[in-house]
Amino acid sequence: MSSQRKSVVVTGVSTGIGWGTVKVLTGKGFHVFGSVRRPLDGDRLKAEFRGAFTPVLFDVTDEAAVRAGAREVEAALGGATLAGLVNNAGIAVAGPLLHLPVEDFRRQLEVNLTGVVIATQAFAPLLGAQGEGRKDPGRIVNISSVGGRTANPFLAPYNTSKFGLEGLSGSLRRELLPFGVDVIVVAPGAVATPIWDKADEIDNGPYANTRYAGPLAKVAAYMLEMGRNGLPPERIGEAIHTALTTRRPRVRYTVSPSPFQTFMTERVLSARALDRIVGKRLGLLPE
Repeated sequence: MSSQRKSVVVTGVSTGIGWGTVKVLTGKGFHVFGSVRRPLDGDRLKAEFRGAFTPVLFDVTDEAAVRAGAREVEAALGGATLAGLVNNAGIAVAGPLLHLPVEDFRRQLEVNLTGVVIATQAFAPLLGAQGEGRKDPGRIVNISSVGGRTANPFLAPYNTSKFGLEGLSGSLRRELLPFGVDVIVVAPGAVATPIWDKADEIDNGPYANTRYAGPLAKVAAYMLEMGRNGLPPERIGEAIHTALTTRRPRVRYTVSPSPFQTFMTERVLSARALDRIVGKRLGLLPE
């Protein structure tokens, strides 16, 4: 690895947005340390991206493993520093909140929120967030979602995690001002990734005898359609590259296949108006 090449850590790179980000960043001259949970995925990506990629084995919820991964990265850097940390690893838990197992809700927050804190604490020193900092501090990019500002029924765990990530990012950005380490949010809309394909694998059996059986089926179908018509992961990778490299980045980049719809739901329509629209489409309004 060239000492002149900028290095970035990206969590959750085996598929989807993480993979797309590795593809874009390595193509633009970065070296990427990418976290995977399975050695086979690391080997596959190492073969695909060759010398521009180094796998790091950890689950973001395992603090000891993440800190061990940070030590590996520090050793590999050989005194160099990180240009960025991209907190991408995440899952999506779905189901009606009244009936959802609490353990599933906890798991959602553990991965999507606590995992971000664990990774940030472990890698922040390599970005310059310690002591007096450094002259060229790195940046943190947190992958939120359009669902970080607009909530949808049956995605309460996921929306909660992304709304929380937006708040976490704002607080962290201000806490890191003394070091010059910026924190930027990238908020994708639908992306053609396996996270959407799993919509038809959701077991709605536990909810078959509830008021939500019909609406749940409609939401699953809608998610599959969104996945098929979603943006390629590389588009999100391009936004992440912009967030990492542009001289004066915005604090939030929204990347959506339907920007007008996103604008309407986030900024124009009232919450009550959205309630009526969503309720009517899904059959949630009282008859």
